[in-house]
Amino acid sequence: MPVSAAAYADALLGSTATPWGEVAGLGADAVTVNPLMGADSLEPLVAAAEAAGAGIFALVRTSNPGAADVLDAELAGGGQLHERVAALVDGFADRLAGSDAHGSGLSGMGAVVGATEPRYIARLRELMPRSIFLLPGVGAQGGDAGALGPAFAAGPASALVTASRSVAGADDPGAAAEQLREQVWSASGS
Repeated sequence: MPVSAAAYADALLGSTATPWGEVAGLGADAVTVNPLMGADSLEPLVAAAEAAGAGIFALVRTSNPGAADVLDAELAGGGQLHERVAALVDGFADRLAGSDAHGSGLSGMGAVVGATEPRYIARLRELMPRSIFLLPGVGAQGGDAGALGPAFAAGPASALVTASRSVAGADDPGAAAEQLREQVWSASGS
């Protein structure tokens, strides 16, 4: 898989050498990746993100109901699989560390953490203190923006809440977006 990951990295974040010259990739600012194949399959993607000044969001504990089938599996040594994945993600955080004027210490090595299971968020924040959390599942999937406070432990910039269907499908999308914004800011302590 590292060979395939390197090809994905080139296509998404870098460029590909051909006999006719370099072919630019998509130039993505951030990509979502599946870390279940291990660190060696993440390495080329992290290296490409590092070179491009881009970010990565690794699937850690997703919002879909079936995530429990695999990601909540109990490990023989204790803990759950999503905790092991979180530790793997945190291991790459220094490589994509930001350098903002506010000194937040946040990393471009982010994590997808489903808002539909807020009971896991505090523990995942402990395991990934520098990762920006991408929190899908608010709204149509049943996640509650008000329950996401622990995701913001590293400050208001440490989490991104997504709620596409519940906003776009609302009778008044502007009002729905404003209501969500108020809930998120309240949950974040801002």
